[in-house]
Amino acid sequence: MFASRDHTLVMSCELDLNMDYLVEAIWQYLKLVRVYTKRRGEAPSLGDPLILRTGATVEDVCDGIHRDMKTGFKYALVWGTSAKHSPQRVGLTHLLQDEDVVEIHI
Repeated sequence: MFASRDHTLVMSCELDLNMDYLVEAIWQYLKLVRVYTKRRGEAPSLGDPLILRTGATVEDVCDGIHRDMKTGFKYALVWGTSAKHSPQRVGLTHLLQDEDVVEIHI
């Protein structure tokens, strides 16, 4: 039937059936990642992530915050699955993964 086809998902708003699977499928198909930012000495703002495409770098985060941020960029600290250790000091070309936390130093 229809549910056994590729790229389909059975869901119901009325019964609240598979809504979480729908949201996850949308994220996967659009190839999006959430990147959280934090200020020095403060906790990360987990309520308001930057939404970027898979393959995003620290440079994309700088552009997402303000296009002139790259001008004075020194380094960034990254926590998450893209970092070899937490925190890891990285440059503009560091590839980020879903739910990484970035602290930019200028």
